[in-house]
Amino acid sequence: MNINRYPTFGVLLVDDEAAFLRSLSIVLERRGGINHIFQCQDSRNVMDTIAQENIGLVLLDLTMPNVSGEVLLQQIVEEYPEIGVIIISGLNQLETAVNCIRLGAYDYFVKTTEEDRLIEGIKRAILMQEMRLENQELRRRFLTDTLERPEAFSLIITEDKGMRSVFQYLESVAPSSQPVMICGESGVGKELIAQAIHTLSNRTGSLISVNVAGLDDNVFADTLFGHHRGAFTGADKARAGLIEQAAGGTLFLDEIGDLSQASQVKLLRLLQEGEYYPLGSDRPKRLRARVVVATHQDLTQKQKNGEFRKDLFYRLKTHRVDIPPLRQRNSDIPLLLEHFLQEAANELGKNKPTIPKELPVLLANYAFPGNVRELRALAFDAMSLHRSRMLSMDVFRQVLDQDIAAPEPETHTDQMLFNPERPLPTLQEVGDLLVNEAMLRAQGNQSLASKLLGISQPALSKRIKKAQSQ
Repeated sequence: MNINRYPTFGVLLVDDEAAFLRSLSIVLERRGGINHIFQCQDSRNVMDTIAQENIGLVLLDLTMPNVSGEVLLQQIVEEYPEIGVIIISGLNQLETAVNCIRLGAYDYFVKTTEEDRLIEGIKRAILMQEMRLENQELRRRFLTDTLERPEAFSLIITEDKGMRSVFQYLESVAPSSQPVMICGESGVGKELIAQAIHTLSNRTGSLISVNVAGLDDNVFADTLFGHHRGAFTGADKARAGLIEQAAGGTLFLDEIGDLSQASQVKLLRLLQEGEYYPLGSDRPKRLRARVVVATHQDLTQKQKNGEFRKDLFYRLKTHRVDIPPLRQRNSDIPLLLEHFLQEAANELGKNKPTIPKELPVLLANYAFPGNVRELRALAFDAMSLHRSRMLSMDVFRQVLDQDIAAPEPETHTDQMLFNPERPLPTLQEVGDLLVNEAMLRAQGNQSLASKLLGISQPALSKRIKKAQSQ
């Protein structure tokens, strides 16, 4: 069985004309990439086929011997309401079309309709079915709080609930052929998320990755689409592009927010048409890879500023996942630290040292602008200088002391810090609240708490003693 079938559910073609079934199957596969197709020439076998196969969409003729299309439409809607039905009939009658829609058909096309309209209508129905199935699956996973394939995320070290929700979402959308947009700050592990999506999709092809930042328009087109011999000066032999190399697999485009406007147009056309032209060729090739993109930039703001095409933005964000930064996943810091220290110890041929108990507390109060990548670099640097059984904190202190304060909250000019209907707290009360919060974040470590408050450790100790004596 070809596990790269599109869509994941079957599309059943029902018509009493064998020649039409053959021609429609060819058009769907060549023009729409739709290859998960079943054919039924005898209308009496339609309901049995639906019962036996995983059918999600039926393309149904109206005028057939034995059982008419209108009767079949009513049976399908009644017994299998989750299956979409599109009428493709030789009758160009408004009253008939309206009646079919009233009975539950998703759409109505005349057989003489141009191919482009027909293909777009069928692909639109497939997308609606995919979204329905994804929402259904997502609800089930959240309600049961389950991961069916946790091994796909084995490279991502986390116990954070937010990350678990991300994993459940990815399991739900993995079978889809629609693009996925991965958003998150630099260093959060967007490449690992792309790898997990590829693994979950069960595609037979490879995961092909490319960082598109800095690629000019010509290099971008050549990199993705490839070229024929003689397409330009120096093209002495043909070269397959990354799209062709990723056929049957996943194409991962990193730093998508850095694409130029001209390259954005090329990518949009690729996603809309599902086909591309290698440089120097006048024969199109089909896109047979799932496209996954990633960015650390705010594409919503970029498209509002006119720096990123709105139509491409909405095409890419069919499925969007936001990876939380490390500062919002404090529980993951000890796990990641242990992992990176062991990784560094293995690479450097050393024994993994004991971690000082105050180190995870220190790290939990650092903003980590470089996220997981920065923590890994710190762990490797500390391990390279390590000489005793206990891990030295010098490397961490040198970096963290420069910016030990927690990340500043977003400023909102219209947000009031104090309730105007209540009296202002005194300076003493505000000071006590700050001291208590700092001690809570530092888990009772006065040295760290004093750094968070920007005062000396003796001054903090004096305030605490004074508060306890009152």
